[in-house]
Amino acid sequence: MKNLLLLIFCVFAVSASCASCKKDSAGTNDANNVTANPTPNGSKMKITIGNRSFTVTLYDSPAATAFKALLPLTIDMTELNGNEKFFDLPRTLPANAVNPGTIHNGDLMLYGSSTVVLFYKEFSTSYIYTKLGRINNPNGLASALGSGNVRVIYELE
Repeated sequence: MKNLLLLIFCVFAVSASCASCKKDSAGTNDANNVTANPTPNGSKMKITIGNRSFTVTLYDSPAATAFKALLPLTIDMTELNGNEKFFDLPRTLPANAVNPGTIHNGDLMLYGSSTVVLFYKEFSTSYIYTKLGRINNPNGLASALGSGNVRVIYELE
């Protein structure tokens, strides 16, 4: 009888702890209210590369808010894989990484908790990222970024 009560208690404890981790249909984690699939919040940022400017709509997420607090930033981004530029920030940002499945031209994401990545080609991925924002009209982004390292200015619009 004692073993049966112990088993029932363990099942109840595990069920209670799992219930606090359940996600709702919006992808929100009930335990800490972190959104796995953030939505645009209407906040805008401008990215300038040489003489070209692009408008970014930021997502409604703690990571995007923390990134926005760092602006303005002028950074030298490093070329990687012929599809992205990256930069390691001097501090970490709150991350809630998910696998997006497909990376799109103009996606601005966080890899890990401190690497900002600007993608300029579409491709499938198995890596996980935290979404920061997306360039509204990425036409010409690849040519503006070029094939090597590049200086990029991030500032609020």
